[in-house]
Amino acid sequence: MKITDARVVVSSPGRNYVTLIIETEDGVTGVGDATLNGRELSVAAYLTDHLCPLLIGRDARRIEDTWHYLYKGAYWRRGPVTMTAIAAVDVALWDIKAKAAGMPLYQLLGGAARDGVLVYGHASGATLDDLSADFQRHLDLGYKAVRAQASVPGLEKTYGIAPAGGAVYEPANGNRPQEDTWETTAYLDFAPDMLGHIREQFGYGVHLLHDVHHRLTPIEAGRLGAALEKYRPFWIEDPTPAEDQSAFRVIRGHTTTPIAVGEVFNSIWDCQQLITERLIDYIRTSVSHSGGITHLRRIFSLAELYGVRTGSHGAGDLSPVAMAAALHVDLAVPNFGIQEYMGHTGPVGEVFRTSYTFTDGYMHPGEAPGLGVEFDEEAAARFPYDPRYLPVNRRLDGTVHDW
Repeated sequence: MKITDARVVVSSPGRNYVTLIIETEDGVTGVGDATLNGRELSVAAYLTDHLCPLLIGRDARRIEDTWHYLYKGAYWRRGPVTMTAIAAVDVALWDIKAKAAGMPLYQLLGGAARDGVLVYGHASGATLDDLSADFQRHLDLGYKAVRAQASVPGLEKTYGIAPAGGAVYEPANGNRPQEDTWETTAYLDFAPDMLGHIREQFGYGVHLLHDVHHRLTPIEAGRLGAALEKYRPFWIEDPTPAEDQSAFRVIRGHTTTPIAVGEVFNSIWDCQQLITERLIDYIRTSVSHSGGITHLRRIFSLAELYGVRTGSHGAGDLSPVAMAAALHVDLAVPNFGIQEYMGHTGPVGEVFRTSYTFTDGYMHPGEAPGLGVEFDEEAAARFPYDPRYLPVNRRLDGTVHDW
């Protein structure tokens, strides 16, 4: 099954997506997501200029060989651009293999290990009352797990707050990064009150999650985790920047609140110490940024050995192709924990037609052969690339801080 064509489509049906299309001599086509939020064109160029020409004539069935050919053959390994590009190729090849086999992708991964995939949504509000209303809206939709974020009093803007009216939160905007102001003390004082407010109103029958978004030092994160223990959060996400994996020892030593991290990781080596030393409870690596299904399964297999469960990134900056791939993996791995599901903005459904479903807090990738995603190139052409960047944070003294 020789590859005859590989091409990249950059479109913006509500937000920017980079989609790889691979065609074979047998007429079977596969798609992969190559979106890297705010750096989309870097991955598109990497694919178009370097990887796509190498794919022509290769056997589409040799997925493992192709992965190593692209990873080791470049000499320059790892990094978000490289691993996102390889991920797109990998997912497209898995899509082709499953379509050729006439079965949904999860069947090739060992079959379903569960009936459905528990997902969590994003509730937010400018005030605690607004947060409560949005939290209730998610419960009414059927969610059994909900992330809670609210505006920090005294700060002009806060991460994770969706516009009024139930719109999906989209942080990337403008052709230059928006600059926001951050103050850690105000946040540390407010966060326990916010989660306490939710527990008082909604009780403990729903899973409650919270994203710290890399903004604390290890000792600050430990203090926050300890303050939140009585509210029994499902996890706190990205409590501190994870470049220094040993920093999580400090957090572990101060709190029993579960820790999730990994959405910015792109290889197994980014989380090896975190997993093998049991410094985290959930690994949040995503299929599109961690080398595809082939490499993500290695990460999850390592995590299984050490009792770490999965909790993959699933924000709107991953296209429906990535969401479908994640659901197939989630359904099959033994150590699944939870899957983020933020949904998509704008006319995404005109470009991506999917077979995955949401019912009573659980998702399923569907039974269509392959990923179960159809990509409409003609529709994508109606939505040209629109430069957008993620915000930048500054402390009150003007110092650039982790966003």
